[in-house]
Amino acid sequence: MVSRPHGGRLVERLASGRARERLLKEAGEMPRVDLSEGLAADVANVAHGVYSPLEGFLTEEDFRSVLENMRLSNDLPWTIPIVLDVGEEFKRDVREGDEVALFYKDRPIAILYVEEIYSWNKEEYAKKIFKTTDPGHPGVKKTYQRKDFLVGGPLIQIEELPEPFERYRLWPKETRVLFKERGWKRIAAFQTRNVPHRGHEYVQKAALTFTDGLFINPLVGWKKPGDFKDEVIIKAYEALIKHYYPKESVAFSVLRMEMRYAGPREAVHHAIVRKNFGATHFIVGRDHAGVGSYYGPYEAWDIFKEFPDLGITPLFVREAFYCKKCGGMVNEKICPHPEEYRIRISGTKLRKMITEGIKPPEYMMRPEVAEVVLSYEDPFVH
Repeated sequence: MVSRPHGGRLVERLASGRARERLLKEAGEMPRVDLSEGLAADVANVAHGVYSPLEGFLTEEDFRSVLENMRLSNDLPWTIPIVLDVGEEFKRDVREGDEVALFYKDRPIAILYVEEIYSWNKEEYAKKIFKTTDPGHPGVKKTYQRKDFLVGGPLIQIEELPEPFERYRLWPKETRVLFKERGWKRIAAFQTRNVPHRGHEYVQKAALTFTDGLFINPLVGWKKPGDFKDEVIIKAYEALIKHYYPKESVAFSVLRMEMRYAGPREAVHHAIVRKNFGATHFIVGRDHAGVGSYYGPYEAWDIFKEFPDLGITPLFVREAFYCKKCGGMVNEKICPHPEEYRIRISGTKLRKMITEGIKPPEYMMRPEVAEVVLSYEDPFVH
């Protein structure tokens, strides 16, 4: 069966009809907070149940509990704090119990009901969430740039965010209907922020062999320089699914959510989010959501032992490589041959080839995918 939402109920915080009209009018009179793209995406993900059971930004008790125990104060697993940072001026002018308008690109998108305004220690946050205080880590760097106070409380969305990839975007309510319509009971979700190479395809198909369907759910939104642009990832996956997957075996949808590069903690967060979409299984990468060498080789796998009550089954599929002797994509569990026969797919190597306009060999990337990526003059984020 499609998995139950995290916490048992799919949250929906969307204003409609007269209530929405009234709030849109009143928003102009309320104190205002301007949101970054990442925070605006967090608002939409709360409102549409992607972050169920959250109904808004974390209050201090939940924030501290997530930091210390990787659980909300009611003991439900939750590993990444969803928080809204505000400055000294906000703290001075706004009181607990006030309503605040959240703006994105000069438009009111939500109303926040202020329950609490509290301070936070950014260094402690970085140490707990990213396991480092090194500003060379992109997540730590962003943390240090945030404002000095956090505001917690429930929100209600009054305006949808502009979504350039609208036709590729499904909310949890919709994916659950889709999985049901297709008769899928066991669904494996795949998180990505890259164009697909043969290693990704191998892992996805390994999961698909014993589930009913595959849910490919790439992140769009803020990424670090050197990552692939959103449009390139989408078009590359379209080519792969069209040419190499049985019809109706894959559901594809983008998710507007920032990469935080928080390694093990983010792996669990990604699993919870896909559980809300209805997935029963989640493919966990070896260095899932990692960056540089901040996390151990299998840390993102080991953390799942701490969450027997997660409600979604993690799948640890070993890294694939091409074996010249086996004549195909394999992994250490099924290939008996020594290292000299194994060609490993390096993301760095692939990026270098693409930057130089060289078509990667077929054992690294499907030709149809390579053609799509190379058709872009500059496929990378700067």
